Amino acid sequence: METFKKLKEFYWPFKSYFIWSVVFMLLITGITVVYPIILQVTIDEVVLGGKNNWIPYLALGFIAIMIVKGIGTYIHQYTGDLFGITSVYKLRNSLYEKLQYLPFRYYDNAKTGDLMSRLTADVEGFRFFLSFGFSELLRLIILVMSTFAVMFYYSPALTIVTLITLPFLAVVVYKFEKSVHPAFRAIRKSFGKLNTNVQENISGINTVKSLSREDYVIDKFNSSNGDYKDKYLFTSAIWAKYFPLMEYLGNLSVVLLLSFGGYLVINGSLRPGELVAFYSLVGYIMWPIMNLGFVINLFSQSKASGERLLEILEAENEITEKEKPYYSEKLSGDVRFKDVTLRYGEEDKDALFDISFHAHPGKVVGLIGSTGSGKTSLTQLMTRFYEPHKGQIFIDGVDVQEYSLQSIRSNIGFVLQESFLFSSSIKANISYGRPDATMDEIIDAAKRAQAHDFIMELPDGYDTMLGERGMGLSGGQKQRIAIARSICVDPSILILDDATSAVDMETEFKIQKALKEVMRGRTTFIIAHRISSLKHADEILVLEKGTIVERGTHEQLLKNKGPYQRIYDIQYQDKDKILKKQMG
Repeated sequence: METFKKLKEFYWPFKSYFIWSVVFMLLITGITVVYPIILQVTIDEVVLGGKNNWIPYLALGFIAIMIVKGIGTYIHQYTGDLFGITSVYKLRNSLYEKLQYLPFRYYDNAKTGDLMSRLTADVEGFRFFLSFGFSELLRLIILVMSTFAVMFYYSPALTIVTLITLPFLAVVVYKFEKSVHPAFRAIRKSFGKLNTNVQENISGINTVKSLSREDYVIDKFNSSNGDYKDKYLFTSAIWAKYFPLMEYLGNLSVVLLLSFGGYLVINGSLRPGELVAFYSLVGYIMWPIMNLGFVINLFSQSKASGERLLEILEAENEITEKEKPYYSEKLSGDVRFKDVTLRYGEEDKDALFDISFHAHPGKVVGLIGSTGSGKTSLTQLMTRFYEPHKGQIFIDGVDVQEYSLQSIRSNIGFVLQESFLFSSSIKANISYGRPDATMDEIIDAAKRAQAHDFIMELPDGYDTMLGERGMGLSGGQKQRIAIARSICVDPSILILDDATSAVDMETEFKIQKALKEVMRGRTTFIIAHRISSLKHADEILVLEKGTIVERGTHEQLLKNKGPYQRIYDIQYQDKDKILKKQMG
């Protein structure tokens, strides 16, 4: 029950719904136990005793009981569902909120499909036990106890003989629970992997088709689907193993009841109606005990689901704010790194090592280097997407860890290497970081990003609805909208992470020309593989294996004849050869 204790804050505030559900469940259970008593009275007093005048009263009483039971069942089920759905509404919101604030480090290892499975299937599994399982477990316990009391009233000896198999049945149920819980946890994990497989395949369908890998992904899905099937069949085997044994023990009790009960009727120690009532009552004990397997099944599934949900809720968020963080509505953009080292994991190598530099307000800093050299990692430290292992980062002379996250991130415009657009209008995408932006400001941002012209060519202009991830636009068009989105925020610090990599040379030239105006007065970091994108930078940092190996202006670095010179030669040697050939 430790899992349910940890999740108590989500369902306990709504305990009044649960209490009402239990109250009417007790009413229904009481009525259920009355049925065999009415049957016993009908047989012994009316059929055998000849009291035919009792028939109308018994009939009316039975009808009244059925009406009360029907109303009670409605309220019981409705309040039970209200308890479950209200609880998981709060739980699902908390899970989603936690996912929004977890650091990038968490998502580096998380699988999208698995997270989706947790917020859907696992939440639903937990809800079903809250709505039905809790009250059903109480119903079974109360039904068994009340039934046992009535049976003992009729005949203590027959009760003991009939229930002699009960301890053995309890042992089987206990062993069943011990086996079925790990099996259901394995099913949940396998289902999460299956979801991940589907999500990745659908997201990457263009790559799959372009490389003719349909057969491969089909085989990969079949493998995941097969694993899910095997896990489910293994769980079914557990059910198939224990349920017949539970049924056998239950039926053995009926055999003992009929044998010894028949003997008592013949001897006159028990009335025929009482034996019939006893036969009905024993089902109220044995079947609930056997049905306990189903409730345990629900409990095991919800427990496994709850454990997976707690893994999200209890995930450590290393990116936290001070109790009273420093807030600045507008930063000037003075950025300084002091002996900064970044390590993604304790056992990983340093992604960045001993990084120090100072970017003055309004200056342009270029970052260049081979893939994996740490360019993007460096800029992600400014926005506190990751925390440095050592060293400090200052913005406007204040350590970034002293700022509120909103204060930092609202002042930094980040155009990622891979542009992500939401399934919404172009207007909504551009103003995503600043929902209160006017239409004139949105259009101005689009013009600066060289996006206005192609937007106006679309059927609905800025109201054009985009497909998932910007489907329907070219890579260059998506990237220009992403740039416009960043410009619309009016950031003090602008980070362009290979922002023009998906556009042609002509469009890149236009964007670079427009960005010169945008970058005026802002501290700008440009990550690029093309030297042409960095030539105008006030300072260029050349990174290799997480360290700064060169720094200076374009002209200064060319004179050094170091790594930057080698990159320049690789990018321009073909152009120089063509020029020499044309001249010669």
